[in-house]
Amino acid sequence: MDSPGINLGDTVEKEVTPSGFGRIAAQTAKQVLLQKLREAERVQVVSEYADKSGQMFRGIVQRMERGNIIVAIGKAEAILPRREQVPGENYRFGDSIYVYVVEVRPNLRGPSITISRTHPGLVRQLFVLEVPEIADGIVELKAVTREAGQRTKIAVAANNPDVDPVGACVGPRGMRVGKVVDELGNEKVDIVRWNADPIAFITNALSPAQISKVMLAEDSSGGDNAGTATVIVAEDQQSLAIGKQGQNVRLAAKLTGWKIDIRTEKQYAEEQAKKMFAVDNMNGAPPLRS
Repeated sequence: MDSPGINLGDTVEKEVTPSGFGRIAAQTAKQVLLQKLREAERVQVVSEYADKSGQMFRGIVQRMERGNIIVAIGKAEAILPRREQVPGENYRFGDSIYVYVVEVRPNLRGPSITISRTHPGLVRQLFVLEVPEIADGIVELKAVTREAGQRTKIAVAANNPDVDPVGACVGPRGMRVGKVVDELGNEKVDIVRWNADPIAFITNALSPAQISKVMLAEDSSGGDNAGTATVIVAEDQQSLAIGKQGQNVRLAAKLTGWKIDIRTEKQYAEEQAKKMFAVDNMNGAPPLRS
């Protein structure tokens, strides 16, 4: 049948209802289409987040499931497991929080995204966000170690000799580090100057304690630590160097990669005297008399 305005090769659309196409068949077709759409959405979300491990996102708290917190980040929902939650932090519906993506795994229901609030990478990304010099590569964040909810130590260095890396991270009136501290729930953050000389670096890492002397004994066994650093401090600096429950020295050791032993000047002098006495006895020297 001729149709006016239609030329050879044109496409003509015409609604046709197939025979036997009833309500059940229509529902089945609808379900198939919806399933295909959901699968396409899952594929899109998986491809979008597949390479997001190690990145930071701002998410919105949705709900709690068996102690885990479900957080919406973009089009996806991520899981904040109990082990990745900061002790003492409360997560309420609608809260906006920064999270660090630990792992992304595809599965039948879409991507399984595991996020963290305790990972040191979160601190690193927050400083990249707040400190333009880090984002631009002028200041380098060399190392980060953290006991989430309590204290973090970071080591920074400047690639430009005219830039103070510690000052850049602190910011005018402490505004830059203050924003990081606020996001971390008032977790204490120590910013120390990195140094290629391990003695100087260890001295800086034990801040705010004042260090009298550092002696190094390198580890040639290939262990995790570079070696042992014996650190000598004045009597009134020992508790500050060790920190509450050993936290300051523990974080400094992780930051520098050296095992750190703290000794007071008096303790060190007594230990040296005992060693000298032992050597003299081995050599047959007569015992000292008072």
